[in-house]
Amino acid sequence: MNPKTSNWAVLAGSVFYIGFLPKIPGTWGSLAALPLIYLTSQFIHPLFGPLLIVVLFAAVTLIAANGIEKELGPDPAECVSDEFAGQAMVFLFIPVYTSWEYNVLVFAAGFFLFRFFDVLKPLGIGAIQNTEGGWGVLLDDIVAGMYAQICLLFIIFVVL
Repeated sequence: MNPKTSNWAVLAGSVFYIGFLPKIPGTWGSLAALPLIYLTSQFIHPLFGPLLIVVLFAAVTLIAANGIEKELGPDPAECVSDEFAGQAMVFLFIPVYTSWEYNVLVFAAGFFLFRFFDVLKPLGIGAIQNTEGGWGVLLDDIVAGMYAQICLLFIIFVVL
Protein backbone atom coordinates (compact mmCIF):
# COMPACT_ATOMS: atom_id res chain seq x y z
CA MET A 1 0.00 0.00 0.00
CA ASN A 2 1.19 3.48 -0.83
CA PRO A 3 0.74 5.49 2.39
CA LYS A 4 0.54 8.76 0.46
CA THR A 5 -2.78 7.70 -1.06
CA SER A 6 -4.22 6.42 2.22
CA ASN A 7 -7.23 7.75 4.06
CA TRP A 8 -7.32 9.77 7.27
CA ALA A 9 -7.53 6.63 9.45
CA VAL A 10 -4.22 5.37 8.09
CA LEU A 11 -2.66 8.82 8.54
CA ALA A 12 -3.88 9.07 12.15
CA GLY A 13 -3.39 5.42 13.14
CA SER A 14 0.14 5.33 11.74
CA VAL A 15 0.82 8.69 13.44
CA PHE A 16 1.71 10.52 10.25
CA TYR A 17 3.20 7.38 8.66
CA ILE A 18 5.68 6.55 11.45
CA GLY A 19 4.08 3.09 11.35
CA PHE A 20 5.40 2.64 7.81
CA LEU A 21 9.04 2.80 8.89
CA PRO A 22 10.76 -0.50 8.03
CA LYS A 23 11.04 -3.76 9.99
CA ILE A 24 9.90 -2.76 13.50
CA PRO A 25 7.05 -0.23 13.28
CA GLY A 26 5.93 -0.73 16.89
CA THR A 27 9.41 -0.01 18.16
CA TRP A 28 9.66 3.08 15.93
CA GLY A 29 6.30 4.25 17.27
CA SER A 30 7.33 3.73 20.89
CA LEU A 31 10.61 5.52 20.28
CA ALA A 32 8.88 8.43 18.53
CA ALA A 33 6.56 8.83 21.51
CA LEU A 34 9.38 9.39 24.01
CA PRO A 35 10.22 13.03 23.16
CA LEU A 36 6.54 13.94 23.28
CA ILE A 37 6.14 12.23 26.65
CA TYR A 38 9.24 13.94 28.01
CA LEU A 39 8.20 17.39 26.80
CA THR A 40 4.68 17.10 28.18
CA SER A 41 6.09 15.82 31.50
CA GLN A 42 8.41 18.81 31.71
CA PHE A 43 6.24 21.60 30.35
CA ILE A 44 2.65 20.60 31.09
CA HIS A 45 2.78 18.45 34.22
CA PRO A 46 4.60 15.27 35.29
CA LEU A 47 1.27 13.43 35.65
CA PHE A 48 -1.10 15.25 33.34
CA GLY A 49 1.36 15.44 30.43
CA PRO A 50 1.62 11.66 29.95
CA LEU A 51 -2.06 11.28 30.83
CA LEU A 52 -2.93 13.71 28.04
CA ILE A 53 -0.94 11.57 25.59
CA VAL A 54 -2.60 8.36 26.80
CA VAL A 55 -6.07 9.84 26.38
CA LEU A 56 -5.33 11.55 23.06
CA PHE A 57 -3.73 8.55 21.38
CA ALA A 58 -6.23 6.10 22.89
CA ALA A 59 -8.98 8.19 21.28
CA VAL A 60 -7.08 8.30 17.98
CA THR A 61 -6.65 4.53 18.06
CA LEU A 62 -10.30 3.83 18.85
CA ILE A 63 -11.56 6.25 16.20
CA ALA A 64 -9.10 5.21 13.46
CA ALA A 65 -8.97 1.45 14.15
CA ASN A 66 -11.88 0.38 11.96
CA GLY A 67 -10.66 2.41 9.00
CA ILE A 68 -7.05 1.30 9.26
CA GLU A 69 -8.11 -2.34 9.72
CA LYS A 70 -10.22 -2.09 6.54
CA GLU A 71 -7.18 -0.82 4.64
CA LEU A 72 -4.44 -2.99 6.17
CA GLY A 73 -6.10 -5.95 7.93
CA PRO A 74 -6.71 -6.81 11.61
CA ASP A 75 -4.48 -5.03 14.16
CA PRO A 76 -1.95 -3.95 11.53
CA ALA A 77 1.64 -3.33 12.59
CA GLU A 78 1.48 0.05 10.85
CA CYS A 79 -1.04 1.28 13.43
CA VAL A 80 1.27 2.78 16.07
CA SER A 81 -1.09 5.23 17.77
CA ASP A 82 -1.66 2.48 20.34
CA GLU A 83 2.11 2.37 20.93
CA PHE A 84 2.05 6.09 21.75
CA ALA A 85 -0.75 5.52 24.30
CA GLY A 86 0.92 2.45 25.83
CA GLN A 87 4.37 4.03 26.00
CA ALA A 88 2.91 7.11 27.71
CA MET A 89 1.11 4.82 30.17
CA VAL A 90 4.53 3.69 31.41
CA PHE A 91 5.38 7.19 32.57
CA LEU A 92 2.22 8.00 34.53
CA PHE A 93 3.27 8.52 38.17
CA ILE A 94 6.96 8.38 37.22
CA PRO A 95 8.92 11.31 38.62
CA VAL A 96 10.78 13.31 35.97
CA TYR A 97 13.59 15.51 37.24
CA THR A 98 15.94 18.07 35.81
CA SER A 99 18.85 15.62 36.03
CA TRP A 100 19.66 14.63 32.45
CA GLU A 101 21.34 11.37 33.48
CA TYR A 102 18.40 10.26 35.62
CA ASN A 103 15.86 11.06 32.89
CA VAL A 104 17.83 9.23 30.20
CA LEU A 105 18.12 6.16 32.44
CA VAL A 106 14.42 6.20 33.39
CA PHE A 107 13.19 6.79 29.83
CA ALA A 108 15.49 4.09 28.42
CA ALA A 109 14.34 1.60 31.07
CA GLY A 110 10.69 2.52 30.47
CA PHE A 111 11.12 2.11 26.73
CA PHE A 112 12.74 -1.34 26.99
CA LEU A 113 10.28 -2.55 29.61
CA PHE A 114 7.33 -1.49 27.46
CA ARG A 115 8.77 -3.16 24.37
CA PHE A 116 9.36 -6.35 26.41
CA PHE A 117 5.74 -6.56 27.53
CA ASP A 118 4.32 -5.38 24.21
CA VAL A 119 6.30 -7.82 22.06
CA LEU A 120 6.20 -10.94 24.26
CA LYS A 121 2.67 -10.29 25.63
CA PRO A 122 3.05 -12.26 28.89
CA LEU A 123 0.64 -12.33 31.85
CA GLY A 124 -2.57 -12.31 29.81
CA ILE A 125 -1.67 -9.46 27.46
CA GLY A 126 -1.92 -11.79 24.46
CA ALA A 127 -5.48 -12.75 25.38
CA ILE A 128 -6.49 -9.10 25.66
CA GLN A 129 -5.28 -8.49 22.12
CA ASN A 130 -7.94 -10.92 20.86
CA THR A 131 -10.66 -8.39 21.74
CA GLU A 132 -12.27 -7.23 18.51
CA GLY A 133 -11.96 -3.82 16.89
CA GLY A 134 -10.23 -0.78 18.28
CA TRP A 135 -10.32 -2.04 21.86
CA GLY A 136 -8.25 -5.09 20.88
CA VAL A 137 -5.75 -2.86 19.11
CA LEU A 138 -5.48 -0.54 22.12
CA LEU A 139 -5.91 -2.53 25.33
CA ASP A 140 -2.92 -4.86 24.98
CA ASP A 141 -0.66 -1.80 24.73
CA ILE A 142 -2.30 -0.10 27.71
CA VAL A 143 -1.86 -3.23 29.85
CA ALA A 144 1.73 -3.67 28.62
CA GLY A 145 2.30 -0.06 29.67
CA MET A 146 0.82 -0.74 33.09
CA TYR A 147 3.06 -3.76 33.65
CA ALA A 148 6.09 -1.81 32.46
CA GLN A 149 5.14 1.05 34.78
CA ILE A 150 4.96 -1.28 37.80
CA CYS A 151 8.41 -2.66 36.96
CA LEU A 152 9.82 0.82 36.40
CA LEU A 153 8.42 2.08 39.72
CA PHE A 154 10.06 -0.90 41.44
CA ILE A 155 13.39 -0.08 39.79
CA ILE A 156 13.18 3.62 40.70
CA PHE A 157 12.07 3.25 44.31
CA VAL A 158 13.72 -0.01 45.32
CA VAL A 159 16.79 -0.43 43.15
CA LEU A 160 17.94 3.17 42.55
